[in-house]
This record gives sequence, C-alpha cells and structure tokens, in this order.
Amino acid sequence: MSEKETKQAEVEATEANETATAVAPHVSEAQKNPEKFLEEFDWHNYEEGIEQVEDKKLEEFEKLVSENFVDTLDDEVVEGEVIHISDRDAIIDINAKSEGVISLNEFRYNPDLKVGDKVEVLIDVREDATGQLVLSHRKARVIKAWDRVNNAHDTGEIVNGFVKCRTKGGMIVDVFGIEAFLPGSQIDVKPIRDYDQYVNKTMEFKVVKINHEFKNIVVSHKALIEADIEEQKKEIIGQLEKGQVLEGIVKNITSYGVFIDLGGVDGLVHITDLSWSRINHPNEIVELDQKLNVVILDFDENKSRIQLGLKQLSKHPWEALGEDLKVGDKVKGKVVVIADYGAFVEVEEGVEGLVHVSEMSWSTHLRSAQDFVSVGDEIEAQVLTLDREDRKMSLGIKQLTPDPWTDITSKYPVGSKHTGIVRNFTNFGVFVELEEGIDGLIYISDLSWTKKIKHPSEFCNVGDKLDVVVLELDVEGRKLSLGHKQTEENPWDKYETEFALGTTHTAAITEMVDKGATIDFNEDITAFVPQRHLEKEDGSKLEKGEEAEFKIIEFNKEFKRVVASHTAVFREEEAKIVKQAVKKQEAQAAEAKPTLGDANDALQALKDKMDGKK
Repeated sequence: MSEKETKQAEVEATEANETATAVAPHVSEAQKNPEKFLEEFDWHNYEEGIEQVEDKKLEEFEKLVSENFVDTLDDEVVEGEVIHISDRDAIIDINAKSEGVISLNEFRYNPDLKVGDKVEVLIDVREDATGQLVLSHRKARVIKAWDRVNNAHDTGEIVNGFVKCRTKGGMIVDVFGIEAFLPGSQIDVKPIRDYDQYVNKTMEFKVVKINHEFKNIVVSHKALIEADIEEQKKEIIGQLEKGQVLEGIVKNITSYGVFIDLGGVDGLVHITDLSWSRINHPNEIVELDQKLNVVILDFDENKSRIQLGLKQLSKHPWEALGEDLKVGDKVKGKVVVIADYGAFVEVEEGVEGLVHVSEMSWSTHLRSAQDFVSVGDEIEAQVLTLDREDRKMSLGIKQLTPDPWTDITSKYPVGSKHTGIVRNFTNFGVFVELEEGIDGLIYISDLSWTKKIKHPSEFCNVGDKLDVVVLELDVEGRKLSLGHKQTEENPWDKYETEFALGTTHTAAITEMVDKGATIDFNEDITAFVPQRHLEKEDGSKLEKGEEAEFKIIEFNKEFKRVVASHTAVFREEEAKIVKQAVKKQEAQAAEAKPTLGDANDALQALKDKMDGKK
C-alpha cells in the first residue's frame, strides 16, 4: 500500500471511531429497554448531533486534502518531485491521487536529473484511458518561460541566453528554452566582423521587443553595455585636453582615415596624421582591433568630433635630417607622388623634395611629369634649395647631365639640316625636338611651299619625324628657329615661268565659290577665276566640272596667288581679228583710195558683227 492509501485508511478509521463514541451511550440504554428507549429517544437532537459531527469531520477532511493533494485541473502548471527514474520515463509525484509519467526526452537539457529533484510540470490530461495521470515538463517550461520573458521585458531584468547558431542578419539565442532573435546590430556597440565567435556561448541580454501574435522575441546585448559606455563617454569627454595621449582601439578603417574607439568616444585620425611618410591607404599603417596610443589634436565645442594624431607621437623626420646635407648635394630617393607640375621624391622617411617638371629635362617644350618618372621609381637628383625651417626642399634631375646648349653653335649651325621629332603644336607652328633639351620652332609658314595650312595638325602629327633646316639661332634666349619647306626646292620658282602672265592652260572647274570659281592646274597650283571671267563666247557661264581653256592674268609667287580667265581667251582672239581687218581695210583703201566715209562704214559693219556675237 502506498503512503497516500495508508493516510486515507487512517482518516476513515478515525471517523468511524468518533461516530461510534458518540452513539455508544444510547446503544447501551437501548439494550436494557428497547421499547422505552425508542419512545423517549430524542431523534431530532440525535440527527442534529450527527450532522454537526459529520460537518466537523468533513471540514477537517477537506483541510487535510487541500494540504496534501493538488487540484488536478487541465493546463495547470504545478511543481512535482521526481520519485523514480526508469530507462525511458521519470515518475513525478504532484500530490494527486496518482503519480504522473514524463518521458526522459523532455529532460534532455538536464542530463543530471535525479530522484528528489523538483520540476515544473503541466497537467496535460488528468487521466488517460488507463487511468494514468498525464503530465508534460516541456509545456510547463514553455509557459513558465513566457511568463519570465514577459516579466523581464516589463521590468528590464537582465537574462542569460545561449547563442545557438547564426542566421540571416543575426543570431538565434535560447532564453528560458524559447528561441529569441539577436540582430547583428544589437550584439555590440562596435561593428561585428566574425559572428561565429559568439556561437555556443552564454551571454547576458535584455528583452527589447515581444510580438505576442507571432510569438517573436528580440533580445539585445548592446543595450546592456550602452549605459556603461555612456557614463564612460561623459567621463572621457569631460577630461579631454589638446595634446593628451590616450589608448584606443582601431574601430574602422576608411580611405581617408581611421576611427579610434577611446572607450565609448570615437575619434578620427586623418590619413595625413598617421605617418610622416606618404601612404596610399591607412591599412598600410594600422589594422582592425589594433590597440595604439594617439594624441588629441583638436575637438569641437561639444567635443563630439575629436581629431587625433598618430605620427605626432614620434619626432619629425626633418629634425633628424643630417646637418651635412646642403644645396648642390646629390641625393637618392623614391618617387611617392606625381602631379602635372612635378614629382615628390622621398629622400628619407618623411622627408620629401619636389622635382618640378621644368627641372626634369633641359627640354623647353611643355611636358608632364609622367613623361619622365613613375611612382615607385628610384631616382638620383641634385638639391637645388633647402629650407629647414619651412621643411621644404626642391630637387633637379637635369642638372646631373650636361646642358646641351653649351655647344649648340657647333652642333646646329644656321643652314644645317637635321631630323627631329614633332613634340607639340601651337596655333602658329610646330615644336620639333632635335635631341633631349634641344627644341626648335617651325612657323606654320615654313612648313610647305605650296599648301595653305590653317593649323599644323593638318600637316603632321605628334611623334612624326620631320626633316628641318636651322634658320635662326639665339643662344642667350635658348631659341632655335627651324624650317621644313627649306629642305626642298621652291616649286614656285619653276611655276613662275610655267604659269607666267598671258600663258594659257586647259583645266576643269573644280569648285564654285563666292564671286567666282577655282581650278586646280596641279597639286600645288590652285587658281581663282572671277565671276565675270567665267563667261563663254556664246554668253553663258562655265559650270562646275566643265573643262575649258584659261589664260593667266595674275601670278604672285610671294603670296602664292594665281588668277585665270576664260573670257580673256576668246576676247583676245576677237581683238586679233579686228586688228587684222583694220590692216586689210587700210591696204585696200590705199589701193582704191576710198573716201573716209567708206572706211567708216566698213568699221561700223565689223563692230556690229562683234556686238551681235556678244
């Protein structure tokens, strides 16, 4: 018999003894004189006494039951005690009429479960088909867990959670047996790069949001440390001073600088304040999560923007520059930056000198620094200026080679012929390089004897080789005047004879232009025909493409101007006919001795004939 059954038997026996004791006096009296007992016995009071005894015992019984047994209502969470553990189940006593059974699968989270442990269970079903009390520990944990989660959310209580795994955008955390979501932004106050480092760890959290409809819980670890950080931030800001050296952690690296966490307060080390030497990116100097000392350079009134420096903690390289370095010395260095106007060369760590593009070559025509050097080149240069106070140095490369203009008169005398490379154009001419540092200018008028050139790019391209003749030489001004057309004979010398005034040539109208037309006699000679000189013998005008005979009426070799006329061709023929007719008439008149009137009549007839042709 179980302990409960023993207690139940004791209660029933006690009730029977008390009832017998109350009835005993009356029973002995009835045994002596039954008839008299029945007549005199107060049945009413007896019944009331019995009822009072029963009520009293019933109250005591209900009190005993309430103290020792639970009300086994469905869906109620109660505390029970483990009284036996088998291979598959745990027997739980909840002070009910019978014990309940729970599968050990529901206690997998607690492998140390033993007899005597107190556990929370849910009375799932009071009795199954076999009369067994059905309990659930898992459901009880869920109900209690939600109660605890809701309470933690309302009170702001800090709870422990186990980070189970990563998920999109954050982590899954087990809080009281319920899965909650930890957003990536709520893990820490600084950006997290490795989420996996938190998996399988127990951490403290605050419940920041609960969606009861969808049973979603959002927790935050960041919220726990923000309050402490805010206090640290106020304390740090209140103590900030320019020149103060603080320890910080590299929080973020950008192309323009590094953000340093000073313990809740962020400061920026600009890329120019990371190193005395030039760097292309801050990651050449620092790395994420690196601890380093920085100095406060400046901050705004609210101290919300803090400017930090790293290089200021070390001595300026110019202060360590050797005193023996002077103007005229040769130095070696590496090209670190290139601009259009020159290149910066690092001669020692943090010490740079500028090589202006004009000091890179003896050449005088315009070129950029990229034509001479590249970033990373190791070069040798000469110190041109040195200012230690302003920490400036200018260097020169061309000074390491002889000046080509020193013997220019012997190398390039006037009238000598050479071959050069086209380096640059201007509207008025072409710059040609004869050798490094020796440039000459070919004026546009000295490019061709025959072509009319509006811009040098019509005649040649940069990089072309041209034959030239030295026309003028100015040693002091370092100027050289060249000519290209002078390398050939002037074709206009022979054209002056070939296309002399009065000569006739056959050609076709090339183009109709304002006030006339043009004709090409050859690749060099293009002549202009005025509008009135396009008239044909029948009075019509020549048109484009029409071939005819032309007479040269103007030739100017200096200005390369040729003017031709078609009309003059047949007008001259008419003039010859008239002249011959006049001579014939005069001869006939001399023989026949005609009168003056006859001669006039003959001339008038010839004139009328000519007018008719017009």
